[in-house]
Amino acid sequence: MSNIRDVAREAGVSVATVSRALSAPEKVSTKALDKVHKAIAKVGYRPNMLARNFRSTRSYAIVVLVPDIANPFYSGVISAIEDRAQQKGYAVLLGDTRGMPERELEYIRRVETRLADGLIQLRPHSSKMHDVIPPDLASVNACGCEDTAGPSIRIDNRGAAKTMVDYLISLGHRRIGVISGLTDNPHSIDRMAGYKESLEAAGIPFEKELVAEGDFTMWSGLNCALQFCGMKERPTAIFCMNDEMAIGAIQTLKAQGLRVPEDISVTGFDDIPYAKYCDPNLTTISQPAGDIGKLAVDMLVRLIGGETLNQPECILPSEFIVRKSTARARSS
Repeated sequence: MSNIRDVAREAGVSVATVSRALSAPEKVSTKALDKVHKAIAKVGYRPNMLARNFRSTRSYAIVVLVPDIANPFYSGVISAIEDRAQQKGYAVLLGDTRGMPERELEYIRRVETRLADGLIQLRPHSSKMHDVIPPDLASVNACGCEDTAGPSIRIDNRGAAKTMVDYLISLGHRRIGVISGLTDNPHSIDRMAGYKESLEAAGIPFEKELVAEGDFTMWSGLNCALQFCGMKERPTAIFCMNDEMAIGAIQTLKAQGLRVPEDISVTGFDDIPYAKYCDPNLTTISQPAGDIGKLAVDMLVRLIGGETLNQPECILPSEFIVRKSTARARSS
């Protein structure tokens, strides 16, 4: 049976480094942790994790609260969280909360009772929705929005939406529809602000009838697109607040005999894997899901270790991607 000395020899590090990697991984470099974990796998070492956790009073587990576990964007963030957490010596417990505070509480109690050391929240903070996470708990909001309380990671949703609508206006579109998420969702609020800001800068009046409320699902995109198809003067472009709704909208538009983008342009948001493979492939805003997940773990491990974050809010860059679902307005 292999032992800790075998791991140290295989990894090319000291026994003390292996011990720290198992008992206090936040104190070991990512490079050294990676060597140790690879060596453990190769020599078949089985450390006594129960004894380690008992000695350290830590569980070496983190909880991830997911409002919609089927959402492809969240899947990308979760994958990165799990990879980084493993490097740091932590296990990940997924909590499918469906956006409900009472379900969130069930998982928060695991942290309060020391079954986990901290948590990562993927639901954006909302002042209208009671935040059930106690302020003294180690937590990070990994999909934040403007005015998020506590440590958070986000993109500039308002600025990204404005960039997208500015692009549509540059193509000659003046009548631009919107398929939003639920109107009280913080991401919907920020992205709607960017949409309105772009219209105002171009001197285009905001028309409430051009806004269809979805819920970030493909099914809602299918239904919302029907609202625009039934208009006497339909929009020449549709800005969808996520890719799933955009893909659903494209299906409806095609079923109604409209060509995308020749008759109507469609854009999304997130750049989920399907965005580049749908027909036509989707012009969208790419969020750095991998970087969000990794940074969330790094921030949380520091909080668990008792550190104070000098920069509690981190705004990551997004990328504007032009594909084949957009074209110049036919009248321009």
